[in-house]
Amino acid sequence: MLRDRWRLIPFQYHNAAVNMAIDEAVAEAISFNEASPTVRIYGWRPSAISIGRFQSAEDEVELEECRRRDIDLVRRRTGGGAVYHDEEGEITYSVICPERLVSKDINASYRDICHLIVNALAAIGIEAEFKPINDILVEGRKISGSAQTRRQGVFTMHGTVLFDVDPETMFSVLKVGRTKVSDKDLVSFQDRVTSVRDVSEATLEELLLAMFNAFVEGKEWFLDDLSRDEWDRVEVIARDSYSDDE
Repeated sequence: MLRDRWRLIPFQYHNAAVNMAIDEAVAEAISFNEASPTVRIYGWRPSAISIGRFQSAEDEVELEECRRRDIDLVRRRTGGGAVYHDEEGEITYSVICPERLVSKDINASYRDICHLIVNALAAIGIEAEFKPINDILVEGRKISGSAQTRRQGVFTMHGTVLFDVDPETMFSVLKVGRTKVSDKDLVSFQDRVTSVRDVSEATLEELLLAMFNAFVEGKEWFLDDLSRDEWDRVEVIARDSYSDDE
């Protein structure tokens, strides 16, 4: 079927509201059979924090510090915890498709897509492993996490891959139960989290190419942007939903 050909959207930077609006607009289009299954890999400009669907921004985020540092804030459609998306240090991917194209079992669907990231990392010389339910580890340290939702017959999963890590900024804008970051905190963080730059000499471009190749392997695919109708919906959704403080 034509609609089972996967659309691959070239790497783009967007602000937080637009990034989340794109995922929602694409999911809408797929639900009406007006768009193909879609993979997009993207960055955040400026850096941003996304909070889970059920979280309180006031409880999770240092709002004044975000304003001071010009860091965006947005609420995701998916659950999970607050995530800091660094403009220079993180790549995010989204997989959006009819539910029939993924396993009905949530654990299996996480495994299947996370293994694509494991394969991408292997292509740039990094040995990683999937840790259920939704993490990818390198030498026991987290390099990728993900979340998903299923609505109106459409599956959406997005996840992050850490290319580089800025723990000072991360600790400053996320509420972590302390008023000052200590050396002990940073050491503990570095024991639990790693990045491509920590374990490899691969460039950002090499990581992006490896991710694109992993996502399209074995699939029929084509390179394209959003349709005009999708961009029109992105504008409305970003303005009326994701840019709204309420």
